[in-house]
Amino acid sequence: MTTKEQDLAAFIGRHRELLAKERAAEIERSSLLLSNCGPKLLEQKGLALNGLGVAAISIGLGGKTLVELERPTAYHTSPVFPPHTIRPGDLARIEENVSAGGSSKKTAKAKKATAEGKSAHTAEGVVYKVSDTRIVIAVDASDSNSDDLDLPERCRVVKLANSVTYDRMEKTLDQLERTVIPTSATGATDGDSPKPDLTRLTETLLGIAKLSPSLRTQDLVFFDDSLNQSQKEAVKFALESPEIACIHGPPGKSNDTLRTGKTHTLIEIIRQLTSVTSNNAKAQRVLVCGASNLSVDNILERLLALPTPDKGEPVKVTRIGHPARVMANEGILESTLDVKAGRSDQAALARDVKDELQVALDTLSGKGKSAKGRSPRGLERKKLWEDVRALRKEYRQREGGVVKSVLAESQIVLATCHSAGGRQLRNHKFDVVIIDEATQALEAVCWTPILKANKLILAGDPKQLPPTILSLDKSRKEKEKGTKPKDFTAKNRDTKVSKKSPDRNSRAIEAKLVGADGVNNSDSDSDSESNSADDDTQTTAGGGSLQLVAQSEPEPQTTPKDKKPQRQEKTGLRPPRTLETTMFERLEKMYGPGIKRMLTVQYRMHEQIAAFPSKVMYSSKLSAHPSVASHLLRDLPNTAASSEEDEKEILGTPVVFFDTAGCEYFERLEGDGDEGSRCNENEATVVKNWVEQLIQAGVTPGQIAVITPYQAQVTLLTSLLRPLFGAHLEVGTVDGMQGREKEAIVISLVRSNEKREVGFLKEKRRLNVAMTRARRHLCVVGDSSTVQHGGSYLKKWLAWLEANADVRYAELQ
Repeated sequence: MTTKEQDLAAFIGRHRELLAKERAAEIERSSLLLSNCGPKLLEQKGLALNGLGVAAISIGLGGKTLVELERPTAYHTSPVFPPHTIRPGDLARIEENVSAGGSSKKTAKAKKATAEGKSAHTAEGVVYKVSDTRIVIAVDASDSNSDDLDLPERCRVVKLANSVTYDRMEKTLDQLERTVIPTSATGATDGDSPKPDLTRLTETLLGIAKLSPSLRTQDLVFFDDSLNQSQKEAVKFALESPEIACIHGPPGKSNDTLRTGKTHTLIEIIRQLTSVTSNNAKAQRVLVCGASNLSVDNILERLLALPTPDKGEPVKVTRIGHPARVMANEGILESTLDVKAGRSDQAALARDVKDELQVALDTLSGKGKSAKGRSPRGLERKKLWEDVRALRKEYRQREGGVVKSVLAESQIVLATCHSAGGRQLRNHKFDVVIIDEATQALEAVCWTPILKANKLILAGDPKQLPPTILSLDKSRKEKEKGTKPKDFTAKNRDTKVSKKSPDRNSRAIEAKLVGADGVNNSDSDSDSESNSADDDTQTTAGGGSLQLVAQSEPEPQTTPKDKKPQRQEKTGLRPPRTLETTMFERLEKMYGPGIKRMLTVQYRMHEQIAAFPSKVMYSSKLSAHPSVASHLLRDLPNTAASSEEDEKEILGTPVVFFDTAGCEYFERLEGDGDEGSRCNENEATVVKNWVEQLIQAGVTPGQIAVITPYQAQVTLLTSLLRPLFGAHLEVGTVDGMQGREKEAIVISLVRSNEKREVGFLKEKRRLNVAMTRARRHLCVVGDSSTVQHGGSYLKKWLAWLEANADVRYAELQ
């Protein structure tokens, strides 16, 4: 094996190792939680729904059995589910209902199955749909223990750790290894899987080959004249890059306009690629992916809103994914593969088979009658299940032909990175793959769509939250306890690692047990002062390149027309230290700032709200568009203060800081051990009082969001605010607000103690997300005497607030 092959093997092997640790950490967390909680507590934590009954059994796309469950009126006073965290795409198990004492009445069949080591009355599947009163689980018969789906009269649904995402990422790594490393070098003997083609894109992504010289675009005509100069530069750069282009899109979308910065730029790129122009001789086929369903649906929504071309037909677009997991928008639902496949000419035969299959299932579930006029039993039931298996096989074959036909006609296909690896896109090739939210996706999951294309465009913001990494939390806790994690090399011992708040782990349990796309948004940026945004020396998130690189944030490329920006070539493919290192960040380290373009105009924030993030996180390159630069709450049509003083104090101030220093509003630890979280009751009261003043001045609850880094504070604030202002007032963690915005944002920092400990407030990317969610008004509530001791970044932020915000004394009246 050559040195280059050894580097490639080490890179891929390290990803496998880190993914194995992450899978183990997730399984360990969910297993511990499920085993340590009684059924009632599990339901209170939102991880189970108890006392359910089967309402219906039907057939869905792929021949899967759809089990619909509800709360029977015989056992519940209300059919509405209690609050829970089970969402479409989650892996779940249907099992026999367990009483509060932890026991359940077992039938003779169940006892026999248990004795034989099998699970009776149990089925695992993916959550297909969820409403207030019903939940649908898609069960694949090939995955169940028995073709005879014999569910109990009373059952429950339990949320499980999802291994499908990890299986798909490992399969992708196997495919990548076969592509770049000779079989003789790896010793692999997988004769069933053909070796994929080694593309120029794969070679440049792994440093096997250098980037090709930029192409030349002549007299580029933009479809959208409203693009600003930095957006036009990014579009031109993406079109001229033969293999890789990265677009750095800082926060700044607006609900009032389609000029959403990064997304708006991607739409223009897609239109240029899929249209025949003087610079594009042939319309290209594009695969658009994202780290989340929301990011994919946002792009699809804007594609569907484009005007129909004067000549020819609209571009054919297909969205891959469960209809229940996409936006509840008629146009988007109409573009899903399920709906389009159901309306094709070839679908009629498949529907006939499906109808036969449904009749057989109804008979088996007791809704229909057999030829003998009663529910089938014994040999008759066995024969019916044999018929179901044969019909299901035929249905899959017919349906597969329909799906293949629909996708073959689609010029633009949209899917999450994870679902791009599904059977629907097997053997499909694309000219270009675009990945939105690339800085929130694991590199391994990005490779899934990349291996289907010849060119890659990444879009994201590395200054905001990276993926949640559970195993990294565990590693850091071991270090806090004096146990040196194996991942830490001598070269990185001088890089400080923060003492993380235990709250992040409790949040991870409840929020990441996890959906099919396997990606949730969180941050574990190094909180050492050497990694503060105001310092010149920066590190890759998570120390991805195993080295410190002394360079300031690269400036956006605004070179003269007659001079092409040169891409700085850097050599060396190095294994990642953690899964937090995204492909976007790794490529920037490998090839330098010339591989990306930054969008410099934001359409969200008042210029004063954007001032600190722009200076510290974006090298003072982020400017506010004139349409939003001076907008305030008083400009909203629904606001009206009772006096001129209130209008100025409440509606006319973009940034307010309630400083609790000296008030002794000390934080309190909720829970114990690793699962503890922090709250601050007096600070919550300050937040409540300010929200009341905003609403009295006419700001609607739906225009306000209260966010905080700690789950215990979320719970406390919810108990204070929801009874007064209803569910329209959003209360949540910083992580849940990434990619979203509100007219007014109130941030509760929580931390206030005599030891001056700030926990993960030091994570500058989390705070960057928090302070860039506001459009017209940002209110910060916190103890400056504690927070300013959290490192140079927090110290500069507090100094900026003191100098630029309306600072108020926070003592309760």
